[in-house]
Amino acid sequence: MDTIHRIGATSITRVTEQRGPGFAPDMLFPDWNPHVLDQHRALMIPACFDETQKRFLASVHTWVVKTQRHVMLIDSCGGNHKNRPALPRFHQQNLPFLARLAEAGVAPEQVDFVCCTHLHADHCGWNTELRDGRWVPTFPNARYIFSMAEHDHWTGPAGQSGFNAGVYADSVLPVIEAGQAEIIDGDGLLANGLAVHATPGHSPGHVVFEFADRGETGLFSGDIMHQPLQVFRPDWNSAFCDDPAKARASRRWLLERAADEAAKVFTAHFAASSAGFVTRHGDGFDWRFA
Repeated sequence: MDTIHRIGATSITRVTEQRGPGFAPDMLFPDWNPHVLDQHRALMIPACFDETQKRFLASVHTWVVKTQRHVMLIDSCGGNHKNRPALPRFHQQNLPFLARLAEAGVAPEQVDFVCCTHLHADHCGWNTELRDGRWVPTFPNARYIFSMAEHDHWTGPAGQSGFNAGVYADSVLPVIEAGQAEIIDGDGLLANGLAVHATPGHSPGHVVFEFADRGETGLFSGDIMHQPLQVFRPDWNSAFCDDPAKARASRRWLLERAADEAAKVFTAHFAASSAGFVTRHGDGFDWRFA
């Protein structure tokens, strides 16, 4: 069982689909400088960087948020049986994610909301499951929250090729056809108690979800950052950022907000605990795992 984090009276638990060596540094970060890793060895090694394979360790997980009123999932990993030939790590998976969700005390029918920070293959795959040859919503009683800008982008040509090919068709459209989608536009407070903030850059409609309870705040950062080193080098974009300038602006917004509000940040791919705190350090920022 993973660590149970608290935001006020609300529990937040990571349910991991997979974790292990991922990208080589110069593949993930076009501006890679190995001296930055040397400066932060104690933070990164061994929990976040595999020295033997010379690759970052990455976690792919869902955050389970249990309030007094709702059970919410933030992002839904890669999913099983999805056809992802351009992404071997997520191609035709058969992983016990739902069993792990059950270990966290959640059955699919108990989920009230599934909230997607964006619609890349590794963030919305468990939105649906293959049943009798058809893709159907995995969580039959849930409302699924999608960003309108993100939805509109992937319904166009971008969704027909490359690493995200097929994702809209098998992981988003079946939810919409089932009448379970809530497509939101811009910033605002949602009925489930989450605030949503538009943070474009990694993808056109990327959002951050914010949750506050009893004076404490949590920020679900999606892919604004892939590794802790980006806290120290917020100018570093990943190779997968759609708009470099907007990605840097969104990353700085997140770091400033997290530091100024003493918010706990729940990341999408950091290894170790995947959650932590940002503080200001001179003109920059520092990171501490929770």
